[in-house]
Formats: sequence, C-alpha cells, structure tokens
Amino acid sequence: MTTDISPEGLMAIYEALGAEPSGKIAVKLSTGENGSNYLRPELIGDLVQELGATIVECNTAYGGQRANTAMHYQVAEDHGYTAIADVDIMDEDGSMTLQVTGGDNLTENYVGAHFANYDYYVVLSHFKGHAMAGYGGAIKNISIGIASSEGKGHIHTGGKGGSMWSADQDSFLESMAEAGKSVTDYLDGNILYINVMNRLSVDCDCDGNPAEPDMHDIGILASLDPVAVDQACIDLVYGAEDGQSLVDRIESRNGLHTLEQAEKIGLGSREYQLVSIDE
Repeated sequence: MTTDISPEGLMAIYEALGAEPSGKIAVKLSTGENGSNYLRPELIGDLVQELGATIVECNTAYGGQRANTAMHYQVAEDHGYTAIADVDIMDEDGSMTLQVTGGDNLTENYVGAHFANYDYYVVLSHFKGHAMAGYGGAIKNISIGIASSEGKGHIHTGGKGGSMWSADQDSFLESMAEAGKSVTDYLDGNILYINVMNRLSVDCDCDGNPAEPDMHDIGILASLDPVAVDQACIDLVYGAEDGQSLVDRIESRNGLHTLEQAEKIGLGSREYQLVSIDE
C-alpha cells in the first residue's frame, strides 16, 4: 500500500509487487460514464505506457453511453484513454465461454471474445461504492468488468436469465465471485490487481451522476490476490473516521457476501498482511 495517489505512487506500488508480465499485456479498467469518477489518464498513463499495454473493457448491459461498441470507443476517447494507449472493447465481436468450477450458481461465464488475445492482465480498479454490488473493486472488475454484455446479464441473474434487475441479490454477489474465478483459472497466475482508493463515492463509475464523496482519499493497494486486496480496502473504509456512508452502502447490499463466496470457492484469501511502501 501507498498513500501517494500519483503517477509516481502508482508506478511504485506496481514495482513493489515484483511481477514480471510478458507477452501481450492488457490493462483492464472501467472507462466510466461521462461525469463519473473514472481513473484519470493523467494518473495511470505512465504505468500503462511502461507496460506497453492495451486498455481493455467490455460493453455495458444497462444502457448508458457505453452500451454499444461505437459509442464506447467514443467515451474512451473523450476520457483520454485513446491518447495514452490502444483501446480494445473486448466484446466487439461477441463472447467466448469460460468454464466455472466449484460455483453454486454458474457453470459458464461469458467474457469478451478478445479476452484470449492477451497473455497478462493488469486489473486496475477504482475502489468505490456500487448501487447493486455494495462496492466495486478487483473482484467486480474481473467478473462484471471482463464479462461481455451478454455475460453481465448472466452474472446479474445468477445464471437464470430474465431481468437482471429482479434477480436474487445473494445469487448475483456469489456469481460475481464465480465469474471472477473462471477468469483467474484461465489466466493461471498471469494477472495482478491494483485498487485506487480515491474519489470514494458511494456510487460506481457506471453512474454518470454519482454522489460526491464525503470521505477522504486513502491510497493505492496492490496484490496478486483479488480477494485480499478488496478485503484490505474494505477494512480501510471501515476503519476510516469518515467512511460511514460507504459502509452503509456496502452493508445495505450485503456486499461482503461477495468476499465470503470468493474465499469459499478458492478465488483468494480474506486474510492478508498490509505492507506500506511509504518511507
């Protein structure tokens, strides 16, 4: 962890992991709706360019400005991402299927068809609240985030289909963990996770009119374990004197259940050691 939320801090936290990505590298982030708290290219550009990476994302399933590929590429340009790297909307050509093992809800996960084009994924997440999941971090970014538009609906309904707005909440949360597990199983260790804890709104970057953050920025955390890094961020929010709004959002959606299911199925561990790299 570092409290230095800057391009230099982001580079330092990446280097502290000691990972050695090779081959074709993808940086998975949320391009964000206009008006949202998406990660700014000024913050992430140095890291993305150092990696020689492609920024990857998938279309939404709820409408908005990123529901079709042409509009989504325009948003990526408007938000400055195309100025720092190539951008690939991975479900531009539909979906590919990943097998889910050990899940209680899903047996398959549908990700963008271009997912297999990359050898290593750097999962760069803006940690924040979320109107449906309670919070969004690394697990959400590798599940809903890497899912194609079709796959997003599949996760939201716990694999049952139908309206994703009327699905069972716990099944949705469990399915996020299960979809994430299918991604990590496929990549077999060729993935790392960085969570940026700034602009900590109770609302997601999929919301073009999010609530203003009412708590302070915390820092940047990185791990090779998506469960550990999300749990550490959760604990920092719970430990913050001004974090009650975000805690209320997480608890009102039973958001911690995603972490429970993720640990249960072997996506990662909720136990961790927090190591500061600040001098």
